[in-house]
Amino acid sequence: MATLASLKLVTAKKPATQSPVTQRRNKLSGNIQEQILLAKALSDGSTYTPTRTKTIKNPDGERVQVSQTKRIKPWWFTTDAGKVCIQIRYGAKVIELSKGKSAIEVTNPTALIEALEAVNAAVLAGELDAQIQLVSQRGRDGNTK
Repeated sequence: MATLASLKLVTAKKPATQSPVTQRRNKLSGNIQEQILLAKALSDGSTYTPTRTKTIKNPDGERVQVSQTKRIKPWWFTTDAGKVCIQIRYGAKVIELSKGKSAIEVTNPTALIEALEAVNAAVLAGELDAQIQLVSQRGRDGNTK
């Protein structure tokens, strides 16, 4: 009982749903975390192969769960000048980080990881909510611009 007395106990109720803004932030943050893990694996010389569980029907007609590797494409590319540019994506759409600018330029793999971590912190702080909302709305409306 002495252990419980040292903790701060409160009355709390878990919310039934999250707001759409929070859901979009969490989705983008999770994808950025995967990109960070991919970048770290590439800089170490190893491979990053996350798995996902999928339910399929086997030849007998029974539904079984199978682990499959998840395909992750890197969000960065190398320019002609030898610099690495990162484009932050929400789904298949590129997020415009500033007016007319959609990429972050870095010089080396360490800076790539640091830039991705900084963007993730900005997403969790809500700094990109307007851009995420815009890209998300475009996807639902079917507009390309």
